Amino acid sequence: MRRLHLAAVLVVFLPLAVSAAGTKEAAKAPAAPPAPPNITAAMAKGGCKAFAALVAASPDARSTFQSAGDGGVTAFCPSDDAVRSFMPRYKNLTADAKASLLLFHAVPVYYSQRSLKSNNGVMNTLATDGSANNFNFTVQNEGEQVTIKTDASDHAARLKSTVYDKDPIAIYALDTVLEPVELFEPAESPAPAPAPAPVADAPKAPKKTRHRPVADAPGPAAAADDTSPADQKKNSKKSASPAAPCLRWLAALPVAVAVAAALA
Repeated sequence: MRRLHLAAVLVVFLPLAVSAAGTKEAAKAPAAPPAPPNITAAMAKGGCKAFAALVAASPDARSTFQSAGDGGVTAFCPSDDAVRSFMPRYKNLTADAKASLLLFHAVPVYYSQRSLKSNNGVMNTLATDGSANNFNFTVQNEGEQVTIKTDASDHAARLKSTVYDKDPIAIYALDTVLEPVELFEPAESPAPAPAPAPVADAPKAPKKTRHRPVADAPGPAAAADDTSPADQKKNSKKSASPAAPCLRWLAALPVAVAVAAALA
């Protein structure tokens, strides 16, 4: 009888014990991580419908974007207005060039907006393919504004808003389409500023020359005083010699008159 009772107890409680053990094992098993979101769907939901449609229409771009989300990706989607104004140029590209342009708008690393601000510099993109195709752009800050600069554009693109940000995927909206220099002509470098005109040297002051003092020229009186007595006598004779004959004729004139009267 006792054996029958023991068997009955085992039949009732053994299934319950097995079920409880299984429940504990299931509770200990980690939950599976959620599947990454569909990147193009997240773009369309965040205001980048036109760009998301271009990615969805390119098989290479669509598969690359979605597979990159597993390891981490940061995408930059232009606004609908930016894509609309760029469409005439986009239509002229080949299928491979279109895929490269779309993949140029993402980097294979997850960056929150804070980390994006602290990681300025040149970045590879999903379009980068070794040394043959660089497809790089430069991230830099202008104050609190994050911008992206390419060599094919004069103006840097600006981050407008955060579309999606949850590790391992971040998506940010841009105000313009990024143009890789591998597909478009490089932007003209600004002309260098004209060199400042040379400053003319100030005129130098003329050198001072020393003048030797010159004695004043002697006046007539001084010249006369400087002559010797002998010279003075000679000068007096010369000045008096022309008048001497005249005096003699005047002295002889009365005598001649008297003689003439006597003879008469």
